[in-house]
Amino acid sequence: MGTYVNPGSESFQLAINSDIYIDKTGLLEVLNHSIGKENHFFAVSRARRFGKSMAAGMIDAYYSRGCDSEALFSKYEISKVPDFKTHLNKYNVLHFDVATFLNAAKTPEDVIPMMDEALLESMKKEFPFLKEEKPVNTPAAMFSVYEHDGIRFIVIIDEWECIIRDAKDDEKLITDYLKYLRGFFKTEESKRFLALGYITGILPIKKVRGESALNNFTEYTMISPKQLAPFFGFTEQEVECLCRDYNMDADEVRNWYDGYRMQWHEGREHDLKKIHIYNPNSLVHAMLDGTTESYWKNTGAFETINDYIELNEAGLKNDVVAMIAGERRPVDASTFQNDLTHYKTKDDVLTALIHMGYLGYDPETGEAFVPNEEVREVFESAVKVGDWTDVQDALRSSDALLKSTWAGDEKKVAEVISKSQQDYASIINFNDENALACAVMMSYYTARKYYYVKRELPAGRGFADIAFIPRNEGEHPAMIVELKWTRSARAAIRQIRDREYAGALSDYSGEILLVGINYTKKTGRYSCRIEKLTNG
Repeated sequence: MGTYVNPGSESFQLAINSDIYIDKTGLLEVLNHSIGKENHFFAVSRARRFGKSMAAGMIDAYYSRGCDSEALFSKYEISKVPDFKTHLNKYNVLHFDVATFLNAAKTPEDVIPMMDEALLESMKKEFPFLKEEKPVNTPAAMFSVYEHDGIRFIVIIDEWECIIRDAKDDEKLITDYLKYLRGFFKTEESKRFLALGYITGILPIKKVRGESALNNFTEYTMISPKQLAPFFGFTEQEVECLCRDYNMDADEVRNWYDGYRMQWHEGREHDLKKIHIYNPNSLVHAMLDGTTESYWKNTGAFETINDYIELNEAGLKNDVVAMIAGERRPVDASTFQNDLTHYKTKDDVLTALIHMGYLGYDPETGEAFVPNEEVREVFESAVKVGDWTDVQDALRSSDALLKSTWAGDEKKVAEVISKSQQDYASIINFNDENALACAVMMSYYTARKYYYVKRELPAGRGFADIAFIPRNEGEHPAMIVELKWTRSARAAIRQIRDREYAGALSDYSGEILLVGINYTKKTGRYSCRIEKLTNG
């Protein structure tokens, strides 16, 4: 099926030959630092399209004895490190993708023997003396090679957890698979022949009876990336450079692809580092195509989770709708068992969505949120194809609401928002101003096509409830929306003016609509007031 032992540098060569390549060789310095120490096991779980394969190809090219790649790395960050040549092309490398074998197997039970046979054949081709020794499996062959030449192995496994994801109900297969993996990473022999273990997947390592199935691995996840955070995607600084090079609007790019917030403690002083990470695959497409749009490809895994969302267990659907509207929701990620089989709580589903990139996570507040417009479109697709009739009805009236607002039709705005509330009644409990904000944000959902939508925007002497900032200045008026609960729409307009909320748009030149919306709980009625300002 392929060559799995001592691969060449072809994969990395393709990456650096691409129109856009961002230097991530700093990852190799982190890996080098672990060699010869106990903590040389890396379990890296990232969402799809976040560069896992590129990183694995780079690791191949750097460590593999199957190539001479000094010239290849000479102009990148790793070449400036003092021990650059210490580890360069000095190890036997075993690299395989479990999904390759799972896709080729006739039945899931065939995967492990098929995989081990293919790996053994590749080992025997690279080390002919193994044909005489006839090792029982690949880990045994690796130990024999180490005893023969004293050179240790780097083991890289892509999509390591795909069996756990795709054969999630086959407990025997999962048990056998985890036992097979322990032969590479958790035996006395592996302590001698293994220099580095690096496994990648979407989900963290599965927990068995509350403990990690491979508990000697340090996990680097979308929730806790630790010092690998800068290598999970493109950083803000890297994206700003790309936007300048490709003449792209940085605010627009940020709105579409930013939102993955990561932090870690670095150095002996444990300095707290914080960065935003962008989806690299989408960024590359956007730059090369010259347009911001959704490059997200929906997956079966999301469809499965959508089924759970529709059950609305413990208000899950309510929370997802609120996040689509721009709200945040707290999540406890500690109970997640790292599979797609047993969701015991709402938090389990939200945590799975975070690991798969469908939600962002704020490590400071412990809250989940829809990270950007690209992902919001994924949820919008789920609404269209799933059992979300109440939400679909409300979204259909969103365009009418926006046009009525532009036209200054206060009565129509109040009517449309009132109708939206009725559509959302089974999802949103109308008991405070936050619920009102969620309903209004969803009512104005299609406004995101024309505006950057900001909640609680710092402005003047306070915070504007909702600000709509035009993507293309002059095409549509900017809008400041203030919400009131059992007060009056006029009071909302008065607050916008008195606290100078329009000052948040001081850089904007053009018409600004001041929109006051009030909901009176006693009568269940909405009222609206719209006034105009002109900046510049």
